[in-house]
Amino acid sequence: MPQFQFANQTAFYQGKVRDVYTIGYDLLVMVASNRISAFDVILPRPIPYKGQVLNQIAKYMLDATRDICPNWLLDTPAPNVSVGKRCEPLKVEMVIRGNLTGHAWRTYKEGKRTLCGVTLPEGLKENDFFPSPIITPSTKAAAGHDEDISKDEIIAQGLMTASEWEKVADYTQKLFARGQELASKQGLILVDTKYEFGILDGEVILMDEIHTPDSSRYFYKEGFEERQANGEHQKQLSKEFVREWLIENNFMGKEGQTVPEMTDEKVDSISKRYIELYETVIGEKFVPQDHSDEETKTAIEASFKRLSEQ
Repeated sequence: MPQFQFANQTAFYQGKVRDVYTIGYDLLVMVASNRISAFDVILPRPIPYKGQVLNQIAKYMLDATRDICPNWLLDTPAPNVSVGKRCEPLKVEMVIRGNLTGHAWRTYKEGKRTLCGVTLPEGLKENDFFPSPIITPSTKAAAGHDEDISKDEIIAQGLMTASEWEKVADYTQKLFARGQELASKQGLILVDTKYEFGILDGEVILMDEIHTPDSSRYFYKEGFEERQANGEHQKQLSKEFVREWLIENNFMGKEGQTVPEMTDEKVDSISKRYIELYETVIGEKFVPQDHSDEETKTAIEASFKRLSEQ
């Protein structure tokens, strides 16, 4: 059931961690909940302030990249709420990678030297930097897993025109470069991330969240070279710590497995880690804000009024 009901609401969608309301045909309200998911399972207890953390990192990053390309965000009327322009989504996620890790590393380790039509250089180790960042797009599957796809396949299948691809690829490289700069100032390496774009009035618009620890991978810069030289795991900044705790307790989302008990102490410790993520990525003290549903709804409706008067 939707948490809210708004005048002129035309659609509602509940994702694993976010609720999205469509208002009329031109506005979206995105509510970042405190739900947390891992292994495609929503865990039984919410994490205090998680929604605020992710929403405010996304706002910070969208504001810090507006000079590169237009984006969907119009207002953040409540700590965990964003209001923005409704776009027609392009059915491709623009994944960009600065380092050989995750899916790219698994592909490389199998001996393959092409990923999404991009040729990978020989002689790399896990987590090494690519000579320059590579774009490895994936389809946005309505169900099941996303699939790798090349630039040529995207254009051939009509998912983007050649000119849309050129624009989106250029934006992706420039956004990632800015993300790397912002991360470097905080002693971090932005390893890989994904961007989603849409079309509004014939213009390419950046959508959704960007550069959050839920959509991106960060390494700590200090000690990176030493760890690479020694063949050690890199120190990551992401929600990987939640997955590690679940794995230690024999849960990976498989049939017959049970989510370990989320005690008050465990919930509090996860909340503190998310706040630590915020303060490390942004470089500012996190200020927790508690809003009731009524206060949040009032703030969203006041946002609609402001936007309609602009």
